Amino acid sequence: MKTTILGLKITQRAEKSTEVQDVLTKFGCSIHTRLGLHEASEDYCSQEGLIILELVGDVGEMLKLEEALKQIPGVEVQKMVFD
Repeated sequence: MKTTILGLKITQRAEKSTEVQDVLTKFGCSIHTRLGLHEASEDYCSQEGLIILELVGDVGEMLKLEEALKQIPGVEVQKMVFD
């Protein structure tokens, strides 16, 4: 079984988070693991963030998820596939 990982780099995180979340919710059954990272402290919160997704299920749905994320301005998508 292959393992597919999508890495998302999101600029303008505060402005794009709703649009990204809508896509992730739509394809929620394809997401096995989700990890979100951004720099934050008591006096600073970064406008850039990373999301790492481990995908499962139908390959066609995975591709639809990837394409939907790529359509959002300010979201860069990279994919890794392991045999």
